[in-house]
Amino acid sequence: MTSVGTGDGGAGGEEPGPVSRLWHVTLSVSGRPTPLSEVRRGLEQLAHDHPFLLTSRYADDHAEIRYWEEARDLHDAAAVALRLWGEHRSTAQLPPWEIVGLEVIDRTTYHQRVAEGYGPPPAHPVGVHPY
Repeated sequence: MTSVGTGDGGAGGEEPGPVSRLWHVTLSVSGRPTPLSEVRRGLEQLAHDHPFLLTSRYADDHAEIRYWEEARDLHDAAAVALRLWGEHRSTAQLPPWEIVGLEVIDRTTYHQRVAEGYGPPPAHPVGVHPY
C-alpha cells in the first residue's frame, strides 16, 4: 500500500506519494513592437487570469513574467510555463510574441541565490511594470 500526497513517507516503509513543490518561473517573450498600452493591458489581464503571477516587466517588443508555480516536479512546472503565453494569448489579448527564454528553479535555489546576491531580489512592487 502506498500513502498518497502525505509527503511524510508514511509508516512501515511505505513510499510517499507525489508532493507538490513551489517553483520560481521566469518566462521571457519577444516579438514585433506592439503599443505599450496594449502590452500592459494584456499583462494585467494575464495577472488577473493567473493568480500566481508575481510581477512582469515589459517594453514594446519584449516582456518578462515572474511567478511561483506549484507542481510535482520541474518538468510539470516547465510544461505549464511553456503553455502559459499561448493559452492566454487570445483571452488576455497578448501580443503574438514567442517564448525566448525560460528558467524554472526550486524555492530553495531561488532563496539561496537571493541570499548570495546572485539572483534577482524578491519582486517589489508586485504587479505589471515597464522596464
